[in-house]
Amino acid sequence: MTKSGFTLAVGLLLLGPAAPCAAQESAKIADAIRADAAKLVAQLNAHDAAGAVSHDAPDVVAMFHGLPNAEGPEADLTVTRMLLSDPLAHVAVSDERVDVAASGEMAVYRASYTLTMTDPKTKGPMTEHGNWVVGYRLQPDGTWKIAWDVVSDT
Repeated sequence: MTKSGFTLAVGLLLLGPAAPCAAQESAKIADAIRADAAKLVAQLNAHDAAGAVSHDAPDVVAMFHGLPNAEGPEADLTVTRMLLSDPLAHVAVSDERVDVAASGEMAVYRASYTLTMTDPKTKGPMTEHGNWVVGYRLQPDGTWKIAWDVVSDT
């Protein structure tokens, strides 16, 4: 996704359409997104890179601090495999929130994360804290897939 495409997507998400998504439907969507994120975290912690990347939309853009953007599932799989090659890699999320667009076609998942991994310098365990923001988009088949995600350490 280009920067202008990302800006347009965020703008549309904030503006919403003329016919808003019903509150009950919005709650169902938020629950589905939370469930998907929980499954994704479980797959990451099981070091299942292919499973984790199965949540991606075909045009996903994954942005992980310190690394080039991964555009598309294959590029995301390469980065995910690299990160999960660390036997200590483990992620925990907290303060999860889901905002559903008025159209019901996009949702944003946000969480704080704690990532445990091996410190490349000391070879001992280290912990990183940060923010994880994931944009989900409703697919033509009715499933929710990740359009973009941003992992930013604090």
